[in-house]
Amino acid sequence: MMMNASVKKGILGLALVIPSFLILFFVVIVPIVYAIRESLIDENGSGFGLANYIRLFTEPTMRKNIIYTLNVTIVSTLLSLVISYSLAVYLRFGHGWVVKWINRLYFIPMFVPGVIATYGLITMYGNHGWLSRLLLLIGIDTFPKIIYDYNGLVLANLWFNIPFATMLLSSALAAVPNSVIESARDAGANIGQLFFRFVLPLSYKTMWVAITFIFMGVIGSFTAPFLIGANSPQVLGVAMQQVFSNYQETHTASAMAVLMFLLCSVMGYFYIRTMGKEG
Repeated sequence: MMMNASVKKGILGLALVIPSFLILFFVVIVPIVYAIRESLIDENGSGFGLANYIRLFTEPTMRKNIIYTLNVTIVSTLLSLVISYSLAVYLRFGHGWVVKWINRLYFIPMFVPGVIATYGLITMYGNHGWLSRLLLLIGIDTFPKIIYDYNGLVLANLWFNIPFATMLLSSALAAVPNSVIESARDAGANIGQLFFRFVLPLSYKTMWVAITFIFMGVIGSFTAPFLIGANSPQVLGVAMQQVFSNYQETHTASAMAVLMFLLCSVMGYFYIRTMGKEG
């Protein structure tokens, strides 16, 4: 008995989907399930419980690391968004040679490897870096601590995330019709009204995309925090590596990984909810 066309299409569709599903299952779902299981195992391995999660929120060092991570992530995300949005608006509605040069140069940091960029920040803003030497030449012998501190992490996050967010937002703003802006200006709308009533609503969806990717990238970062971050407190990525490698506390490290996944999931939930409303 020959199969009809719809059955053949269904089988072909499954054949195309199954490889992707298997990759997703073994690369993403299985490690998540394994990490959750490991995080629930007691320290002595005798049973399951929430002891590892309780430790994260009751032990002072762990609690400081969580608060520090959230602080760095939220501040870096907000600063990156504000600067990127301002830059994208300027590139969209500005004119002149400055706009042309910024358009050519702003995305260059995206092609610089993270290790090289971090090394560049060290040689530029370190206590004996280029900037401190230049200030010394003009008689300024005091230089604020930037590297190996909270400020250095925020600065590194801005370097990594502003070009990407600006590219996303510039694409969204490029789709804003000039006729809409010109009509609003003719009707007497000021700059604030133009932004909040026309520009922001038309780029709102892309803005949430940028926020989501920045948040997840910062909260899961490792290279820059490991190289220029403070010894204490530490972001969760570095702290997790220390707990896993130096102290061999696999179950606690798994609990930290699950916590990071949950934080990203919360951000993903609001993103999906917002996109659903927009649709």
